[in-house]
This record gives sequence, C-alpha cells and structure tokens, in this order.
Amino acid sequence: MSRPRILIVGAGFAGYRTARTLARLTRHRADITLLNPTDYFLYLPLLPQVATGILEPRRVAVSLPGTLRRVRLVLGEADGVDLDARTVHYTDPEGRGGTLGYDRLVLAVGSVNKLLPIPGVPEHAHGFRGMPEALYLRDHVTRQMELAAAADDPESCSARCTFVVVGAGYTGTEVAAQGKLFTDALVRKQPPRTGIRPHWMLLDIAPRVLPEMDERLSRTADRVLRRRGVDVRMGTSVKEATHDGVLLSDGEFVGTRTLVWCVGVRPDPLVEGLDRPLERGRLLVDPHLQVPGHPEVFACGDVAAVPDLEKPGQYTSMTAQHAWRQGKVCARNVAASLGIGTPRSYRHRDLGFVVDLGGAQAAADPLGVPLAGPLAAAVARGYHLAALPGNRVRVAADWLLDAVLPRQAVQLGLVRSWSVPLESASPELARVPGAPDTSATEKDS
Repeated sequence: MSRPRILIVGAGFAGYRTARTLARLTRHRADITLLNPTDYFLYLPLLPQVATGILEPRRVAVSLPGTLRRVRLVLGEADGVDLDARTVHYTDPEGRGGTLGYDRLVLAVGSVNKLLPIPGVPEHAHGFRGMPEALYLRDHVTRQMELAAAADDPESCSARCTFVVVGAGYTGTEVAAQGKLFTDALVRKQPPRTGIRPHWMLLDIAPRVLPEMDERLSRTADRVLRRRGVDVRMGTSVKEATHDGVLLSDGEFVGTRTLVWCVGVRPDPLVEGLDRPLERGRLLVDPHLQVPGHPEVFACGDVAAVPDLEKPGQYTSMTAQHAWRQGKVCARNVAASLGIGTPRSYRHRDLGFVVDLGGAQAAADPLGVPLAGPLAAAVARGYHLAALPGNRVRVAADWLLDAVLPRQAVQLGLVRSWSVPLESASPELARVPGAPDTSATEKDS
C-alpha cells in the first residue's frame, strides 16, 4: 500500500514546527510535503535587528532543506484549495501553476499586512513582514542619512532625517527603538551640514505603547524610547501619506521620506475561499485543530481561530508563541489520525513576552515577572537563542561583534525604483506606481 500523503502549506512558526515534529513522529510511514514561497523559515522577532544592521540576514533565515529531514520542499504559493478533490493549487516562483494532492492537509499560511483605508499608505509606506522588506528598509534608511549629509537645504535634510513608524506593538516599538540607535551611529560618522539630527516618531491610536503587555512594562518601554529621543505620540495616527510626508490625525503635517507600517496583521486571505466558517478572517477549528466537517484538514497559527480552553468563549491570539506550540500539537494530531499516537487538545500556559529595545535595554515578563534594563535584555536574547531552531551560534557571534565593533552601514543596491507594497501577501518586490520600469536584473536584486 502507498504511504499517506501529508501536505503542509506554509513554513512560518506553525508550519515549520508541524513539519519538523511530523518528520520525527512518522519517520518513513508517511510522505510529507511542505509548500512554501521560500526555502527558509523566517524568525520574525529578530527582523528589526536585520533592518538596523545588527544581524546578518541569513542568521534569521533557517534553511528548510537543511533542517527538515524526510520532508519534501515545493517552492510556491498556494492560491486555491479544493476540499472535495483534496488538492491544493499553487504558483511557483517562475509563475507556473501546479497541483498537489493530499490525504491530510495542514493549513499554516500565517498572516499578511493589515491595511487601513488611508489615502497614500499603500503607495508610500514600507511594510515589515519579510526579509526583502527589512533589507529594503535598511538600504532606504542608510540612503536617506547619506543624502541628508550632503544636502544644503535644511527642509530637505529634515525630511530625510525624519522616520515615522505607525504601530506601537512589538514590531513597531522595536523598529523605532533600534532604528534610532542605528541612525545615531550613522550621523556620528557623517553628520549633515545643517546640523539636523535624526528624528524618529512612533504613532499609535492606542493610549499607550505596547498595549498588549502589562502596564509596568509598557511604561518601561515608553521611558526608554523617550530618553533615547524617540517622539512617542499615542492617540495619533496617519490621515494621509504623500511622497513628501504624512498628514497626522491631529492635523499636523510631518515632512518625511520614510513611513514604516507596523499596525498589525490579518489572516492570509487563502482561507476565505474555502467556504468554511470564519472568525474575523480566521478559519474556525476545534480544540484538536481540525476543521469541522473535514477531519482530514487541520489549521494552526495565525490563520486558525483556535478555541482558548483557558478562557472559554475566546480564541487564542495571533502570536508566534501560540503558532509554535500549535504546530507541535497539530503534528501530533495529524500523526494520531494515521494511527500513530493519541490526539490531544491545544492548551497553553502564557510564558510571557520580551521586547528588545536595543543596546542594553529591553522589557520582559518571563512567567509573569516584570523585568527591565540589562537583565531584561539578557532574558530577551536568551529567549530568542532558545527559540531559534538553527543558527544560534552565528546569532550570538553577531551580537558579540555588534557589542565591540561599529556597525557596517553600506547600501546593498536594493533601493532603486522599488518598494514592498503593503497589500502584497508575499514578500516579493513590486514597482512603485508611476516609477519607470527597470530591468530583470534590478528586479532580482
């Protein structure tokens, strides 16, 4: 008899953990296929450190072929699921279509940038959900500081030295905190003629920074940001974005060439075409992570609305911590559906969160214990090293080098007429509307 076919769509925290655990549980008793647009698992929490030159990009990209034994990798992006035929249609990186069949399906396609109906944001804002976006932002910020250093016009210099981050959650707070350190280092090497200093703004309609965290940690992060010189404005957002700057909700116009969009995420729209019940865009599943009416289909991570058994009537939040744990439970339940082991419900215990603010500053609450300063920074980096499924020694080496050597601030050639559109669900580069066409070589850069 042929071995059962297990298809996993997506290699984020949930998909990667599912594939790794299934490979160990099933060994050679099932054929496991992983469909993903890239050949790596991206450790998103450390992406701000890539954007600010602390970590080399490959440190946060864990090779799928190199770490997932007995798992077949298919490069492509799913664009349709036929539940009746038990097939998934996908498009590969070269634009060709393909179809994969399955006996068990795991949907772990994750989330995409959340867009709000604000004029100019899709065209002028920088997203922050993938490696190309982080690398592009690093090139862009470096270029703006270099152009500002050579500018004679104070108004142009000020706009190039102003960086606006929208969204004071984990990502936005880290981008603003670490970005300020990055530009301060750049301006020390090449100060603008006008004497203008880098100005970072952090905006959010929420009443405080890091609203998801304990108020004590929120105050800690707010204090670190303000002492560092970040202009923190709560209860404020962007009303309109243009090439020359942003109009704030309070009526102020801020001249800037950099708008970083970190307002949050929404579930990948792939599941909307399944004709199955959704909860705010997420696919409803039972506590075993199975789709009701289709016991052969499982979902986990940001794309799944998983009942929170610790809080009846609620669903688990869209966090990497939940996705990572759900991936392990999902793998066990898929294996159990094939007669290997027994199924289990998803239950969790909050381990706390960490926010690395750069330097020796961080905010953390491991197991509910609030920490700040160097101790929190040590906990944050220790947590990331423990959570990383690979590249730990290289990441630690980069941290050590960053502590004793100046950062290398050079452009890599990514900034031409290209940006990463917020409405894109994939991390591919796309041309800015109205910009001239570039060659295929430029696209691949």
